[in-house]
Amino acid sequence: MRIRSLGVIDDAVVELSPGFTAVTGETGAGKTMVVTSLGLLLGGRADPALVRIGAKAAVVEGRITVPEGTAAVVRAQEAGAELDDGALLISRTVSAEGRSRAHLGGRSVPVGMLTELADELVAVHGQTDQQGLLKLSRQRGALDRYAGDAVAVPLTKYQAAYRRLRAVSTELDTIVTRARERAQEADLLRFGLDEIAAVEPRAGEDVELSAEAERLGHAEALASAASAAHAALAGNPEDPEGVDATTLVGGANRALDAVRSHDPALSALADRIGEIGILLSDVAGELAGYADDLDADPLRLAAVEERRAALTQLTRKYGESIDQVLAWAEQGSARLLELDGDDDRVGELTAERDGLRSELGVLAQALTDSRTEAASRFAEAVTQELASLAMPHARVSFDIRRTDDPDGVELDGRTVAYGPSGVDEVELLLAPHPGAPPRPIAKGASGGELSRVMLAVEVVFAGTDPVPTYLFDEVDAGVGGKAAVEIGRRLAKLAKSAQVVVVTHLPQVAAFADRQLLVEKTNDGTVTRSGVTVLEGEDRVRELSRMLAGQEDSETARAHAEELLATARADA
Repeated sequence: MRIRSLGVIDDAVVELSPGFTAVTGETGAGKTMVVTSLGLLLGGRADPALVRIGAKAAVVEGRITVPEGTAAVVRAQEAGAELDDGALLISRTVSAEGRSRAHLGGRSVPVGMLTELADELVAVHGQTDQQGLLKLSRQRGALDRYAGDAVAVPLTKYQAAYRRLRAVSTELDTIVTRARERAQEADLLRFGLDEIAAVEPRAGEDVELSAEAERLGHAEALASAASAAHAALAGNPEDPEGVDATTLVGGANRALDAVRSHDPALSALADRIGEIGILLSDVAGELAGYADDLDADPLRLAAVEERRAALTQLTRKYGESIDQVLAWAEQGSARLLELDGDDDRVGELTAERDGLRSELGVLAQALTDSRTEAASRFAEAVTQELASLAMPHARVSFDIRRTDDPDGVELDGRTVAYGPSGVDEVELLLAPHPGAPPRPIAKGASGGELSRVMLAVEVVFAGTDPVPTYLFDEVDAGVGGKAAVEIGRRLAKLAKSAQVVVVTHLPQVAAFADRQLLVEKTNDGTVTRSGVTVLEGEDRVRELSRMLAGQEDSETARAHAEELLATARADA
């Protein structure tokens, strides 16, 4: 992270390594600004009072490496963010006037987007900011992962039945709630189908009748034209001296026939004239037949127009042509069968829904039983961890409960609410001392105790919770000595499966870190770029000595610091 103009920090870079990083320094040096900065990157509240006096704005920039395909990456990419060599670049700017801006992967995003990603990226445990496992959904999910196949197997079966139940219930609700609309649709379909059936149209009938109406409407003109054409081709009996095409062509054919044998070219022309004569005779005959067959029947024309009017009534409502009307009737018949079958479908769906609810009840009970058994093992493991973290009398437990819901599933004589993960509401409880009633962990412990409880929880859940980074602030509040060593040891254990960042004032904790960062002010009371340094070798021994005795050069403190480092290396 790069931090600029935030609190006492003028401009500093905090490089966090994999494993366990401890952040140390004098009281008031700005260690908690690390927590504050990370909180801003995770969508925390922007307080303009954090902006350094004289600066226009405070800026925090972070680079978080995230594996491809994780929920955080998918959500960020949906928002338009781009990865930079496998990392998400996040920045947050807080102006002195109180305005706040956020950028993710090179894109400006609402601050709420950072909050959405927070649960997938970092779990913060501090005096005033608790995330991650304090959320009930995360507690149940972590418990399920802790339980392993004992929960995973029935949960898979439950979720399959749950999805089917949702689909069945949705379809059933659609049919029932839209019963009136569907009944109206069925009535309209029946009316239309009856209307079409009464007319009994044939495919293409409208085209045929249109052609017939056109012919009947112009019968006299057509007959006159056919007769005139026939007379021009074959002659008019009433005018025996008139000239017609057939006679003329016949004369031409006879003139050539006498000499055609003397020249093949002329013979070919004579053949073509003969073909013309045959064609003229055929056409003349057909014209005579056409004129004789043409019936200018006004009754037939009236019948055709009446039929066309009936077909037009159908095409106005159900299609542009009779073929389209018939296609509508076919589709309407299929739809009507579907609608008429709704009553039977309602019965089938209701029976399936009731069966699925019963099945869910059985699977939910199996989930509850497995969770209850895993919760007992978990509680015992966390209680043992707390005994080594200066909370010897504290006990943790799980409250696995259900909520009544009249629309839920039957279970143990109750109708309870259900969801995609079962019927159980899972909450982690803490009794900090004998005689104290178990209360939710967020309410049953002080700030320092809560951080230790969360540390114990995270250690037990190590490897099962998907959050890649944990930040602990004040995890060592109110403890020292052997308990502090145990806190350091457990933080190191947690760091084997995740990145762990701890702001601490205890050398026993810092000694177990894979990397130790020192935050120190300059003479003018600010933390500059050179004010956050990585401690190694002799520098780290000196800082641990200061933390132990307040004196970097104390031989006793140096010996104790070297002993702490040796103990931590031996545990590694």
